[in-house]
Amino acid sequence: MQLITEWFRRNFSNPQVVILGLFLFGLFAVLMLLGGMLAPVLAAIVIAYLLEGLVRVLVARGLPRLVAVWLVFLGFLFFVAVVLFGLLPLVSTQATQLVQEIPAILGKGQATLHKLPALYPEVISVEQIDEIIVGIRSELTDWGQAALSPSSVVGATTVLVYLILLPLLLFFFLKDKELIIHWFREFIPEESQLVAQVWGDVDRQIGNYVRGKFWEIIIVWGVSYLTFLVLGLQYPMVLSVCLGLSVLVPFVGVAVVTVPVVLVAWFQWGWGWEFGYVIIAYIIIMGLDANVLVPLLFSEVNNLHPVAIIVAVLVFGGFWGVLGVFFAIPLANLVQAVVNAWPSNKLADQTIG
Repeated sequence: MQLITEWFRRNFSNPQVVILGLFLFGLFAVLMLLGGMLAPVLAAIVIAYLLEGLVRVLVARGLPRLVAVWLVFLGFLFFVAVVLFGLLPLVSTQATQLVQEIPAILGKGQATLHKLPALYPEVISVEQIDEIIVGIRSELTDWGQAALSPSSVVGATTVLVYLILLPLLLFFFLKDKELIIHWFREFIPEESQLVAQVWGDVDRQIGNYVRGKFWEIIIVWGVSYLTFLVLGLQYPMVLSVCLGLSVLVPFVGVAVVTVPVVLVAWFQWGWGWEFGYVIIAYIIIMGLDANVLVPLLFSEVNNLHPVAIIVAVLVFGGFWGVLGVFFAIPLANLVQAVVNAWPSNKLADQTIG
């Protein structure tokens, strides 16, 4: 007990540490209690971080900030229109075709699995194979019913709300950036250098992370789409989009997306050479992403250990779902920035003295 008391005396006798603690407590309390309602605001902030770099480039070339904001904002709306009316229908069509092929894939998989008991009778039986197939069919049926349930209509309504609110929030975040930051600073005491240090570090890392992650998604999607198209793999657009989005969840996302890529290739060609070419190309793409693209895009951002990343994904994803998964690495960087900025015991003793 004395050890804990001494630790509190050393650290929280520093007013800046108290301010930082209250700031972090308030931030996490707002996210925990209002994270769902503030999702459009958080999404707009993420996109604002992404587009702020383009605004700065245009301002550096002599354009007034308001003109630069309008140009970037209109470019963003054009990009969204291309995605909604060009990319999304193609992805939707291929996804529907892939879902319709699932019974045939299961049938072929069942026939292949039924050969295993004859080869390895001491390991697996026909009854166990049938139980596995029934379980898979049940899960797919539940998934289909969920997709057609009223909650999917609510999801469509949510998308419409995002399409209206998000552009408005984004425009004002870009246009009135300094005004909004100044308004928030009024709530922070003047003696808050520690908060400013943490915020400066996190602000830089989040900006670089969002922009780097955007380009990683685009590059992985584009390269995988062209590769799948050249190799003749079915459903190249939907598989490449899934592969591009999988980089949002480090390690876990790639492992999940590997399953449909392997299944589609196997169903199309069996164990032939074409199947091997697809798997080799897939491994090369993932290897280049992990060993070339990620270090190039995130050399100044992410120095977290892989275990820390996985734990962050699990923890924040458990709190806030998909939104928590996306923000897992920035929030982990926030924790790291706090740890790095936390006063040492020597500094705390000097403050007490």
